[in-house]
Amino acid sequence: MQRFPFLALLTLTLVSPAALSRAAEAAVKPRVVLTAATERADAIYRRGETITFVLRVTLDDRPADSGEIVWSLTKDGLPLAGGGRAKVQRGQATVTGVLGEPGFVQCKASYQVGDTKVNAVAGAGVAPLEIKPSLAAPADFDAFWAEQKKALAAVPMNPRVTTVKAPRAGVDTADVQLDSVGAPVSGYYAQPAGAAPRSLPAILTVHGAGVSSSSLSGPAGWARDGAIAMDINAHGLPNGQPADYYAKLAAGELKDYRALGRESRDTVYFRGMILRLIRAIDFLTAQNEWDGLTLVVFGSSQGGLQAIAAAGLDSRVSFFVAGVPAGNDHTGSLVNRIAGWPKFIPTGEKPSVAVLGAVPYYDGVNFAARAKAPGFFTVGFIDTTCPPSSVYAAYNALTAPKDIFNDIPSGHTNSPAARDAMRAAVLGHFAAQRRAAK
Repeated sequence: MQRFPFLALLTLTLVSPAALSRAAEAAVKPRVVLTAATERADAIYRRGETITFVLRVTLDDRPADSGEIVWSLTKDGLPLAGGGRAKVQRGQATVTGVLGEPGFVQCKASYQVGDTKVNAVAGAGVAPLEIKPSLAAPADFDAFWAEQKKALAAVPMNPRVTTVKAPRAGVDTADVQLDSVGAPVSGYYAQPAGAAPRSLPAILTVHGAGVSSSSLSGPAGWARDGAIAMDINAHGLPNGQPADYYAKLAAGELKDYRALGRESRDTVYFRGMILRLIRAIDFLTAQNEWDGLTLVVFGSSQGGLQAIAAAGLDSRVSFFVAGVPAGNDHTGSLVNRIAGWPKFIPTGEKPSVAVLGAVPYYDGVNFAARAKAPGFFTVGFIDTTCPPSSVYAAYNALTAPKDIFNDIPSGHTNSPAARDAMRAAVLGHFAAQRRAAK
């Protein structure tokens, strides 16, 4: 660009007195940061052991030397003895608590300077590997799901495969519609271009809560990594529609779908969603490029529940990944725990006999107990949507080889480190399967 140093621009800006006042206030308003963490890096304790939370406060990046932190302790959100005010000294305060049973303790803290108030939360696990299911599985759990699978098998798959433009080179992609019980399976499929027969692992990715189209970029990315891949949306909806299409459904007939039909095992909304997993697996395993050995189901939150359910119901699943999985320990309130989303039995609500009888057929704990495939979980220690006790109830029920990523500072999300670990687990399984096949 040609420059003219002898020219200058003069800009006049008129600033109101009110704006000047706000700017002056902002200039003197301190930057307040409050953090909370256990004094142990792994945040794991034994039953009855004293848990120490360290609360740190900085003002303009310097340790605060005055004020109080208001704090309270909960057991996964339920009241737990402990709370009060802690005086800040040299930028920190410590609070302690005890839990005499397996579970999780959360410390919630707040600190205020003038009209600036900041909050922080930390979590600690107490003997989490000892957390048990809140209720035994129904005696006819397996018979019920055998009947559902039989009903699905009676419905021809009738695949409708329509080629769509791939988002990256070297990948073939298609929109796939498959008949199922109730709504169809609706997804996007991808595979490496020119793949040889019986040469590739398969991965099915599934969605968290909400109403949306299937993802095209997701399976295309896995195809780039050398897999045949399919992403299905949770509700069997047409793909690639305008955003308003999905928004209207979310605000209309699919609003609060999570609680629909909870009074009967035959009408719970998730029945169709779970059967669509099996039908999607039917499609993937019918592809000539599938290696006949490796099939992963991968999802987070509601998708985590689906991954666990697929592994529990379908022996073709060779590995599953469940990030901060929903749908576990529905009856946690019976043992003074908070259930994971969809919270069929809301906290504080006395469950009806009908609901109490229906929801165990859709509990991830019971699916996990039947899974033969190894699994990988993530769990947020300050997750209130899917409390960590509910996640560990499912993790502990799995008897196959397993691993869990304790995402200690996270709520209902997968941190970048957790996402990396999930992806690494899948790629590690692919590699192990290739070695086993040689």
